[in-house]
Amino acid sequence: MEFKTDVQIAQEAKMEPIVGIAEKLGIDSDAIEQYGKYKAKIDETEIADLATRKEGKLILVTAITPTPAGEGKTTTVVGLGDGLQKIGKKAAIALREPSLGPVFGMKGGAAGGGYAQVVPMEDLNLHFTGDFHAIGAANNLLAAMLDNHIHHGNSLAIDTRSITWKRVVDMNDRQLRFIVDGLNGKTNGVPREDGFTITVASEIMAILCLSMNMEEMKAKLKAIIVGYTLTGQPVTAGDLKAHGAMAVLLKDALKPNIVQTLEHTPAFVHGGPFANIAHGCNSIKATRLALKYADYVVTEAGFGADLGAEKFMDIKCRLSGIAPAAVVVVATVRALKMHGGMAKKELVTENLSALEAGMPNLMKHIENMQTVFGMPTVVAINKFPTDTTKELALVEEKCQALGVNVVLSDVWENGGNGGQDLARAVVELADQESTLTYAYELEDALVDKMTKVVQKVYGGEGITLAPGVKKEINRLEALGFGNLPICMAKTQYSFSDDKNKLGRPKDFTVTIKKVTVSAGAGFIVVLTGDIMTMPGLPKVPAAESIDIMADGRVTGLF
Repeated sequence: MEFKTDVQIAQEAKMEPIVGIAEKLGIDSDAIEQYGKYKAKIDETEIADLATRKEGKLILVTAITPTPAGEGKTTTVVGLGDGLQKIGKKAAIALREPSLGPVFGMKGGAAGGGYAQVVPMEDLNLHFTGDFHAIGAANNLLAAMLDNHIHHGNSLAIDTRSITWKRVVDMNDRQLRFIVDGLNGKTNGVPREDGFTITVASEIMAILCLSMNMEEMKAKLKAIIVGYTLTGQPVTAGDLKAHGAMAVLLKDALKPNIVQTLEHTPAFVHGGPFANIAHGCNSIKATRLALKYADYVVTEAGFGADLGAEKFMDIKCRLSGIAPAAVVVVATVRALKMHGGMAKKELVTENLSALEAGMPNLMKHIENMQTVFGMPTVVAINKFPTDTTKELALVEEKCQALGVNVVLSDVWENGGNGGQDLARAVVELADQESTLTYAYELEDALVDKMTKVVQKVYGGEGITLAPGVKKEINRLEALGFGNLPICMAKTQYSFSDDKNKLGRPKDFTVTIKKVTVSAGAGFIVVLTGDIMTMPGLPKVPAAESIDIMADGRVTGLF
């Protein structure tokens, strides 16, 4: 049987005008700023009764540790939202925006798949409403003003060897990781070692996603640390008088975007920090707005639950005051067999021993959601045609031993109809009483926070500090940043900091290679393993297959 590609399905969809989608939720047309017929921004300042509206229930979708076999987390979010609508619930979804780097690289987009997609798919994956470009412009304006200040006398006495702020581009480009700039004479700046990061790793992306209004965003922008003086004191965007102009560039990007699914469920798509090098959640502003208008809002956290869900709870929920009513952990039989040591090319074959060997990965994620974070949890098995009755029964048996329900999700092929069972399970789960707990307390020392995440969430023995890291930790605590939450930058492919340790590794330590402060965003970034803030393209990038026809139709986009 030949299946249609995601882009073919999306291009055949009959979309409703975005004004109608917003009206379905009850959003006043005065608050809608259209970007064409099928996408829009929402201006909250035009909504008079927003503060007094009761909020709906938030459903967090997370997943097991990613594998090349695929898990289908975003597809499950979309299908669950459509499934809730199918069973008569007023539902919406809240997702991140895709980055151009992965779209043209290897990972792909972030619009779901099959018959559980957000549309217009091409727009969403390519530029969308320009939010990422605005973030890149604001980031690079600050970089330009920093180097310009140094060029014109450096009255702040900035140590050019201690500059931490980098330029960004929303593309996977390894050539830009380490560069030397300011060459060829005095008129072209001051020579120094420099480098780029990808836009989604910019602190400004995190600030946008953690700001509820312009005043709060400006305060966060002002607090960004760009480097240190010769005496070791932090230099901020406020010191450079850059924050006002940066906020101007971000004034429209701060407004949440609204689009729709194939089945016309409202979708709030806003912000997009990476989950392995940033906090991996869509904006607080979009999530809260969705909660004001829908009874159930389905959202996701990037990569596996050890990364995305941990940061969702310990950073986003802690800083915003929101909390999920229930958590869905997505898994596939195929991925679990890979965690059990099975090769990708063999996954079509039934193998109960490999599946049982891989099940501890799922079990650990479930335990984290229930025990560490106190969340009612259900497992969604993203169904594949090669899954056998015995394999599905084994997954259900292991999960029920932990008191967790398992539901088959068939949304890729059947959209909302394939998500109705999961929708009913989620509604029942969300009615349970729960209290969100965290992996650590803000009052804990930074080393203790790192240790608790490794021990509680990853299942490791503890941490090892690379040379110089303890000194930097001491400096950050002395500067008053010790009470901030931490953002662990770690490989997404393992609970450990070694991507080759699949399943549920034990007896490992995580090496802390570098610690930096995102003072504007309000968290400490902890870099482990071989994490890079500027990805590279694969040997055969997806871009080689992407094209546009004479009639404007995009091809090769998933």
